[in-house]
Amino acid sequence: MSDIITLDALRRSFDDTEGVTVLPPLHPGEVLREEFMVPLGLTAGAVAKALNLPRSRIERIVKEEIGISTDTALRLGRYFRTSHLFWLNLQTRFESETLLSEIGAELEGIQPVPEAA
Repeated sequence: MSDIITLDALRRSFDDTEGVTVLPPLHPGEVLREEFMVPLGLTAGAVAKALNLPRSRIERIVKEEIGISTDTALRLGRYFRTSHLFWLNLQTRFESETLLSEIGAELEGIQPVPEAA
């Protein structure tokens, strides 16, 4: 038996989704709440004050009622010493996964532009 794994075998192993639990899309508000605010003992009011934003905006984000705007991402990035793109990528991925589940069947019906001859 060979210990060498071919690239094709490795790719197939990633494509095998049998037995894989699909989790719902991760809202960036959950990340803000669970990975930043809770461990640091921060309230929505404290974060909002530090970011010079209305408390209600932070409250609505952590309750997963609204998403993170570019403005808020820039502020969160500065405050938590992360990249603003970290926050924007979380938001983009959440929106993409959510929308894909809604319009996936419609997307399948779109025929890609033909390749150039």
